[in-house]
Amino acid sequence: MSSFGTNESICRIVDQYSRMLQKLALTRLPPTDAEDVVQEVFLKLMTARPHFRDEGHEKAWLIRATLNRASDVRRAAERNNLPLDEVELPAQEDVPQLLSAVQALPSKYSAVIHLFYYEGYSIKEISEILKLPASTVGTRLSRGREKLKELLKEDAS
Repeated sequence: MSSFGTNESICRIVDQYSRMLQKLALTRLPPTDAEDVVQEVFLKLMTARPHFRDEGHEKAWLIRATLNRASDVRRAAERNNLPLDEVELPAQEDVPQLLSAVQALPSKYSAVIHLFYYEGYSIKEISEILKLPASTVGTRLSRGREKLKELLKEDAS
């Protein structure tokens, strides 16, 4: 990999991962908070300057940092008694029904569903990224699918 910290490497990382990280943050937060989280993750990347073994390690670090920061923001909102469902969300026609349903899931399910279906990670890869046993990831994926089916049936009614 090229030397981290050069303008070229920073631009490559932002170009390559910003969309994916934005979608991932959107599974837990409203759009404005999700944008802030992604910017904070990139800022942390530039200030911490971690060393990555390869591109897979780099991507896993960015995903983990985004999920952690999104969870922090969500918990802070809950502590301040600001229900996230009352925070401004995009109009329903602007967000596909499936993404809305994924966002409505508890974060432990939305994260694995996003990584599996939207990012194409295997259960083993997700377990490494989230530092969970593969069996736990499989269970969350299965339960998340069931909850997703229920939510989509409710929306169709």
